[in-house]
Amino acid sequence: MENVITQESSKAIEFNYYLPVNIVFGSGKVNKAGELAKTYGKKALIVTGKSSAKKSGLYDKVNDSLKKAGLETELFDKVSQNPLTTTAGEGAAYAKEKGCDVVVAIGGGSIMDCAKAIAFLAVNDGDVSDYIFGKKSGDKALPLILIPTTCGTGSEGNGFAVLTNPDNGDKKSLRCNAIVAKVSIVDPECMMTMPKSVLASVGFDALCHCMEAYTSRIAQPFTDALSLYAIGLIAGNLVNVYSDNAGKDGWEKITLASTIGGMVINTAGVTLAHGMEHPASGLRDIVHGKGLAALTPAIIEASYTGNESKFADIAKLFGGKEAKDLALKIRELLKSINLNCTLSDLGIEEKDIPWMAENCMKVSAASVANNPVVFTQEQIADIYKKAL
Repeated sequence: MENVITQESSKAIEFNYYLPVNIVFGSGKVNKAGELAKTYGKKALIVTGKSSAKKSGLYDKVNDSLKKAGLETELFDKVSQNPLTTTAGEGAAYAKEKGCDVVVAIGGGSIMDCAKAIAFLAVNDGDVSDYIFGKKSGDKALPLILIPTTCGTGSEGNGFAVLTNPDNGDKKSLRCNAIVAKVSIVDPECMMTMPKSVLASVGFDALCHCMEAYTSRIAQPFTDALSLYAIGLIAGNLVNVYSDNAGKDGWEKITLASTIGGMVINTAGVTLAHGMEHPASGLRDIVHGKGLAALTPAIIEASYTGNESKFADIAKLFGGKEAKDLALKIRELLKSINLNCTLSDLGIEEKDIPWMAENCMKVSAASVANNPVVFTQEQIADIYKKAL
């Protein structure tokens, strides 16, 4: 591809690293929810999806723990995948109506992201989209306790909340330190009820976070070290966990990798795979991990020349030898977890590409700029076509 910007090969080392999150990690730690939450409030809004936290018994376990610690509770259970700005507004209004002063989320990335936005909107007036696009700013939110039930988004480790505007399909994140959790309770046992299809999708999302943070143009030494460690954990354990060939040790490792993935993107950001996926799932309500699976190999093929050393590092963890091997190794991984797919499989048509490429430049400008090779809108449209 012509007219591209490649990543500089060497720079003086200068960076800032700040991430004020308290991660409580380990099997059985969810039982401490009440003890950990009581410091931050007296009435908790518990945010969940429509059914899974109840079916698994985790909602009852957390609710009982909160009540035993002396907290009152209210339930908001209307969050769906690719959470909407309108749902966040509804949850915030409910939190204010009920006088909740702390928010406890139980679920995957969608639930945690929506809970973050609820906590933010409960103390900041106006439309959340104005804060997402920088028209307004806020530096406060209700205290958050996050309890992830999927090892994928890493939302428990950062100050991002990805929301979709149902009016125009814009999918973009609210970002501020106020929505970093006061406590994230990361209990590998909470992950073990996931269906295989969900595990594959969220596990690949976690891998993408780490690969994108590692190869980002704004990566720095701490994120590099964490990312590479987490990629190794996923490379060595995801397929075995998916295939039921791993015990609790394997679950612990991919859960840890997922949380690290959330942490590193807080500082190093994501790159083009996330940047291009958000318009696709904003348009067609695609499962995020599937959208990444359809796009990532083609994006790697177009991008690896921007930083061959780092792409080679990743390829070697998956059994390759050099940077150009990585796309093939990722395709092999996707096949082994039954996640290989195209954008066409997910309902995207060629006529959708111009809007998606334009929307990518609008909602994902930072991700485009972070990519090892910085592409134009027309080049991004070409990559979408290759992923159909």
